[in-house]
Amino acid sequence: MFSTRREFLQQNAWGFGALALSSLLMREDAQAGPGQDGALAALHHPPKAKRVIQLFMSGAASPIDTFDHKPMLDKHHGEASDFGEHVEAFQNGLGPWMKSPFKFSPHGQSGKMLSEVVAPLGACVDEMTFVHNMVGKSGVHSQATYLQATGFDTPGFPGMGAWVSYGLGSISDNLPAFVVLPDHRGFASNGPKNWSSAFLPASTQGTAIFPQRENPIEDLTPKSSYTSASGDDASLRLLEQINGRYQQQRPGDSRLEARIRSYELAAKMQLSAPQAMDISNEPSHILKMYGLDRMGAEYPSEINAPEEAEYFGRKCLIARRLIERGVRFIQIWSGNDNGFPRRNWDSHEDIRRDHGPLATGMAVGTAALIQDLKQRGLLDDTIILWTTEFGRMPSTQGSKGRDHNPYVFTNWLCGGGIKPGITHGQSDQWGYKPLDRDHPTQVYDIHATILHLLGINHEKLTVRHNGIDRRLTDVHGHVIREILA
Repeated sequence: MFSTRREFLQQNAWGFGALALSSLLMREDAQAGPGQDGALAALHHPPKAKRVIQLFMSGAASPIDTFDHKPMLDKHHGEASDFGEHVEAFQNGLGPWMKSPFKFSPHGQSGKMLSEVVAPLGACVDEMTFVHNMVGKSGVHSQATYLQATGFDTPGFPGMGAWVSYGLGSISDNLPAFVVLPDHRGFASNGPKNWSSAFLPASTQGTAIFPQRENPIEDLTPKSSYTSASGDDASLRLLEQINGRYQQQRPGDSRLEARIRSYELAAKMQLSAPQAMDISNEPSHILKMYGLDRMGAEYPSEINAPEEAEYFGRKCLIARRLIERGVRFIQIWSGNDNGFPRRNWDSHEDIRRDHGPLATGMAVGTAALIQDLKQRGLLDDTIILWTTEFGRMPSTQGSKGRDHNPYVFTNWLCGGGIKPGITHGQSDQWGYKPLDRDHPTQVYDIHATILHLLGINHEKLTVRHNGIDRRLTDVHGHVIREILA
């Protein structure tokens, strides 16, 4: 017997120390491999990365006006376009060849040609690998967005972040494994279905956070003034009893367990999430780097971008803070599905008007994110993926716009396990189709490569659903070994 609490603690100090050490070692192991509640008991091979940040440009960003310079368009600007074959246009975008309204110049030791509207990325272009021969399966926004987000061009399939969350589980006890930062103005095509858990456990779906809103996470804290802490505790105990009885009567049903865990996580997030959202203690030079100090940032001439830089830069800074706190997969969206003039990348009417602010705002925030992760030692094990649903035609729609082009577009990657400063795959002289049409890069290949870098064989992470072994890459996908470091 122990006469006092102090004696008890003194006698058991070594035991508590061992427990603490054990907990720390378990957490360290989770950092290197599957975390808590991950479906994989062990990784398929040693990982190069632990986390992913996906940057999604909703509406179809134009590669030939950002990252994929085409001198032939400068040379033949205004001439009748001739693709050498029949082209199925989405609307009426088969006018004359149109050069980019933006100037291109070389950046970094690699000499990569970047448009002036993405010039802020020149500071870290040597960290990036560009894939210019991406091909899609549809020129329809909703289908193409599904393909990039879920690996399928139809609804009903889990988002990539849900697959990663399912396979690897959470790193943090207090934050979700999969967090989504949508455009503050609204959702892109398909909305939350892009980050749904579908037939995976409900706990793997993305948690949406809106940093620009007064309440970044809906319903995180009670709105009623009629409840007390003791009343909340009593209600939770009663719910726990009711839920336990329900679960006993329905073995194998994961929905209630996922709901319970989500509520438990929400309770923890009441403390951890506001801290992650609060950037008030970030130093001024960090805020300036992310474009949150409008007086300090520099923007290309004639491009009014400070507002977009604030929008996207804030999400990028929040992403860095979430990564530091153990979030496994973060998706950042630029562009929404509503409004006119356009607030997305779907530049049918005017490339300069739409792409100018959006591209520069994206570039300021993204460049800051890459450099910030690097200086903190986080870029080595964090993959950044930049994508969009498809590209845009090299011919004009009207006099200033571009139509959809699912036949070729660009992704780029950097960070954990990615070979820096190279280009893999090329588009043709116009930016219409891959230069090598027999060997394009598909979204399945990008997904397979990311899973590979996380230590997962994309063919082995499967779930039986409706009699079919489903996986993120369907029945396709090859690891792009040429871009691996």
